[in-house]
Amino acid sequence: MAASPSVHPATRAVVYAAAADVVAVLLFAAIGRRSHAEAVQAAGVLATAAPFLVGLLVGWLAGRVWRAPVGLPLGVVAWAGTVVVGLALRALATHRLPLSFVLVAAVSLAVLLLGWRLFARLGARSRRTGG
Repeated sequence: MAASPSVHPATRAVVYAAAADVVAVLLFAAIGRRSHAEAVQAAGVLATAAPFLVGLLVGWLAGRVWRAPVGLPLGVVAWAGTVVVGLALRALATHRLPLSFVLVAAVSLAVLLLGWRLFARLGARSRRTGG
């Protein structure tokens, strides 16, 4: 299916990047729920992801990630916002924040939020070089 010619390619990249980040956070929440034998249903996943989605929004706004949404430097800003704000909100809600969860969340979200950007950049480089 061809993209709408009325949508600017840069706008499309921002929308795709934002969607990929949201999917990454939802995937993080779903995997976490599954690993703790909790139901992986939409409402539960959304509830688990909510603090991290707020953090993602804060990261996007603070870093103005839309300027280079696929770039790794601004991806790091989005990741940092997701982790710092998400963990803070989760701690406020649950009244606890085990170090093991902090480490797993930080690493998992880095893999998911920065990983897709790395693959996108490698794919773009491969298309430019014809390989």
